[in-house]
Amino acid sequence: MTANIRVENGLVIGTAGNKYESKNPIARWLVRGFDDAVSQLAAQAAPQTILEVGCGEGHVVQLLLDATTAKIHATDISATCIADAKTNISSDRVTFAVEDVMTIGPSSASPPEMVVCCEVLEHLEDPRKGLEALLALGADYYLLSVPREPLWRVLNFSRGAYVKDWGNSPGHLQHWSKRGFLKFIGEHLTPIAVRSPVPWTAVLCRPNGR
Repeated sequence: MTANIRVENGLVIGTAGNKYESKNPIARWLVRGFDDAVSQLAAQAAPQTILEVGCGEGHVVQLLLDATTAKIHATDISATCIADAKTNISSDRVTFAVEDVMTIGPSSASPPEMVVCCEVLEHLEDPRKGLEALLALGADYYLLSVPREPLWRVLNFSRGAYVKDWGNSPGHLQHWSKRGFLKFIGEHLTPIAVRSPVPWTAVLCRPNGR
């Protein structure tokens, strides 16, 4: 099985027929677990303002809209994804912008109460600098998720996806187990709640010392 990989400015921005839209009942069950985890963590934080970094086509934006009453500023490095997200999401609580996680920087306005960054850090050549950029935004809460390895690749391989790459999804440069990811963020962030929907790790956390 091969995927129609979407590339923009040399970066993998997704695959055609992405996982959130799959008709496969097993895939839908897996995504439902991810959706529930992200929704529960967002509701637990109950922020009034959210900055999402790496919103893609807007799947998580909709989860955040449904789980909170927050105003949401959704960003992505891809202009194509932002255009798709604007088509998919209709709410006066959401604004969109093209931004790079590595250079997004704090705005002149008040810091967001929560930063959401799902399915992004594994795509970065230097995830430590990416995490530092997120921390510089000064949020009270951070909601992060990444694929859980090696389970992610095993599931891909078992369904015949990305076989030549041993199940590694296009653009995935970093590979964390649940324990490994918690160790990675633990230098700067303290987990409040951790969810493990197959095959992801999702964490709600606060900056150390808060």
